[in-house]
Amino acid sequence: MGRETKRREGRTARAETKNENAVASRPSALFTREQLLDLYYWMRLTRTLEERLVALYRQTKVVGGLFRSLGQEADAVGSAYALERRDIMSPLIRNLGAMLVKGATPVEILKQYMARGDSPTRGRELNIHFGDTDRGFIGQISPLGDMIPVMAGVTLTFKMRQEDRVGLVYIGDGATSTGAFHEGINFAAVQRCPLVVIVENNGYAYSTPTAKQTAAKQFVDKAIGYGIPGEQADGNDVLAVYDVTKRAVDRARRGEGVSLVELMTYRRKGHAEHDNQSYVPTGEIERWEAENDPIARFVARLRDEFSFKPAEIEATDDRVRRVVDEATDVAEQSGLPEALDALAGVYADPPAEKPLWFREGKGGVVDQHERPEGWGTFSTQPGDKH
Repeated sequence: MGRETKRREGRTARAETKNENAVASRPSALFTREQLLDLYYWMRLTRTLEERLVALYRQTKVVGGLFRSLGQEADAVGSAYALERRDIMSPLIRNLGAMLVKGATPVEILKQYMARGDSPTRGRELNIHFGDTDRGFIGQISPLGDMIPVMAGVTLTFKMRQEDRVGLVYIGDGATSTGAFHEGINFAAVQRCPLVVIVENNGYAYSTPTAKQTAAKQFVDKAIGYGIPGEQADGNDVLAVYDVTKRAVDRARRGEGVSLVELMTYRRKGHAEHDNQSYVPTGEIERWEAENDPIARFVARLRDEFSFKPAEIEATDDRVRRVVDEATDVAEQSGLPEALDALAGVYADPPAEKPLWFREGKGGVVDQHERPEGWGTFSTQPGDKH
C-alpha cells in the first residue's frame, strides 16, 4: 500500500469520525423532509387547537380554566419527539404539544376541556389532566414538582425489570424550588434511573419572575449538586430542543442515569386565560413575539435552510385547520355527563346505582317526607302544599 493511499484512507477515516461525532451531538441532522414537516405540523396543531379552545372559552363552552403554551410550542414538541413509543412521559399544563406527539387526539383535548361525558375522565377532570400508559403518558397531578418522585418510581421499575425504556418529566422554573423536586431527582440520581428531567424556564412562576424565586443564575447548574449531567438549550428552537433531549434520552437508555435539561423559553400568555399579566414589563411580550416566536423561526428555517416551498407549508396549515374543525364538531355534539357517571371507575362493583338505593322500597322524598313533624318547617303529610 502506497503512502498516498494511506493518507487518503486516514483522511477518510477522520472525516467519517467527524461526521459520526456531528450526528451524535446533533441527531436532527439525520431528519428527513417528512420528519421536519412533522415537527411543524405538531407545533402548528398545538397553537391552532389552543386558539380554538380560547374561542370556546369565550363562548363559555370550556369548563374551568384554560392554560396556554403560546410561545412554548417548540420545547414541548421537540422534546417529546425525541422519545420512542415505549417510553413514558409526564406532562404539565403547558405541554399540550407533547401530549399530541405521544398520541393524545384533538377530540380528546376538546372534550376534556368542555367536560363532556365521553371525555377521557368522563367530565370529572379538566384540561390535560388525564393519562394513558398504553400511549406513553401519565396524567399530571396539580401539586407542582410532585411528578418528579412519581417518575423516579416509574423509571426505577424500568431498571429493575431490565426494560429498554426511558421516562421524561417536565417541571417549571418555579417548581424547582419545591422539596418534591429535590427529593425526586436526588433519589433518581442515586438509583441511576433512566429519567430525563426537563426544566421549562419561561421566566415566570405564575406571576413571580425567576430572579425573585431563586438566586441560581441558571437551573442547569443544579445538576452539579445531584452528580448528574446537565445541558441548556434554546427552547424556542425545535431542532435544538430535539437534539438536547435526544442526547439525554440516549444516555438514559444506555444505563447512564438521570439528565437535567433546561430549556430557555418564554410564556406569552398568563398562567391561565384569566390572568391579565399585569406583572409583565411593558413591551416584553411584544418583543418575544416579534423576535423569538418558535413557529415563525422554524418556518423561516424550513423555507431558507431546507428549501421547503410555501405550498408545502400551506398544505400543512390547511391540514391542521381541517383536523381542528372536525374535532370541534365532534366534541360539541357530545353530551354532558350524567350524575351517576361519577361512580363509574371509582367503585369496582357496581359501577352505578339508582338514587337512594339504600332506601329502596321505602318511598322517595317526593312521595313521603322523612323529616320529623316536630321540626315545624313544613307539613309532613303527603299531598300537602309547602
